Amino acid sequence: MKNSSKPSLSIISVFCLTLIVLALIFESPRAILRGMHEIIIAPDILLTDYIEVGGIGAAFFNAGLMGLINIWLLSRHGLKVSGLSIAALFTVIGFSFIGKNIFNFWPIYIGGSLYSKIQKIEFKSILLILMFSTTLSPVVSEIAFGTHLPAYLGIPFGILIGILVGFLVTPLSKQMAKFHDGYNLYNIGFTGGILGTLITSLLRSFGLTIETQSVLSNNYSLLLCLFFSMIFLIYIMVGYYLNGKNFRNYKRIFKYTGRVPTDFKELLGDGITLINMGLMGLICIGFVIVCNGIFNGPVIAGILTVVGFSAYGKHPKNSIPILLGIILASAIKIWDTSSTVVIIAGLFGTTLAPIAGQFGWIAGIIAGCLHLSISMNVGIIHGGINLYNNGFAGGMVAGIIVPILKAFKENKLADC
Repeated sequence: MKNSSKPSLSIISVFCLTLIVLALIFESPRAILRGMHEIIIAPDILLTDYIEVGGIGAAFFNAGLMGLINIWLLSRHGLKVSGLSIAALFTVIGFSFIGKNIFNFWPIYIGGSLYSKIQKIEFKSILLILMFSTTLSPVVSEIAFGTHLPAYLGIPFGILIGILVGFLVTPLSKQMAKFHDGYNLYNIGFTGGILGTLITSLLRSFGLTIETQSVLSNNYSLLLCLFFSMIFLIYIMVGYYLNGKNFRNYKRIFKYTGRVPTDFKELLGDGITLINMGLMGLICIGFVIVCNGIFNGPVIAGILTVVGFSAYGKHPKNSIPILLGIILASAIKIWDTSSTVVIIAGLFGTTLAPIAGQFGWIAGIIAGCLHLSISMNVGIIHGGINLYNNGFAGGMVAGIIVPILKAFKENKLADC
């Protein structure tokens, strides 16, 4: 299967430029700069919606700029565009609506650069890990601006901790992947949860309090819904064109379980991958509408992350059972199905899609039910500094449920 980087990078670059152009249409440059300042100095722990903090113009501008910076880094270091790099880019762009910004991401990259030099490995070999590792970017902002430390101490201390995170995350992520055996697509979220818990515990022991928060926007729901629906329809149309102006072979994607590594770009090409990304985006929008939810920064982060990982493991067959499990669980438990926290638990809960892909839709529904309960309770452990809270929860669910499912499957085969 021919694998060219140009179509993928061009499409993502156009998306980022569109966000920046729309930002300038929504608000004046002065308002955007003022909003960017508010975004940078805001404590970025979960849930901090940049649309509410800095305005929709600044939020769009930040997301577009973060995407372009990381696209430039990929090109600068000659990294081949793969399904995983597409997932990384969309995750960065999505979370640039709720916690990642042009101040708090770069210390992690510096830490990774130091690690690569000491270990004598190429920086590009860990760049994707570092892109995902910006899940812990909020710790930089929180220490710099969210504690009682004066700025001359808080800012350098926050940067130093960010550098330390970037240095440690690569070896930790390789070890953590063994726990869930590739059935949690957001491995760095699990790693970030472990490392974030350590950092938060240490900070709390010195009297630096870090607590979760909820700063959410509800003013632009229809606009966000329509804009991103249009983007995903365009992806489907472009994919249709690149696939020879047909949807032939799309159903082949369903034969893959989604377990890491499953690179749809490498396996099926750009056309099928874009069709899947667009379709999954529309399914996510439908999920939010069915749940009677509001489109805001966290929800957009969830949708874009799903779209990105639809190039690396997710498709309708293995993701819909997880969403059904979340809906079922919220109906019988104490949480409101329409609340943002439940909706993003569903969207990010598709990190467990490989479980449904490997063990069937019933296992997927059960995984979704378990995921909602765990994701609602683990945030307090790391204080909200791990943006991929659901990756942390997903790692726990996969680590618990997969060995049990494997045991039953092996016993069934033995009986046969």
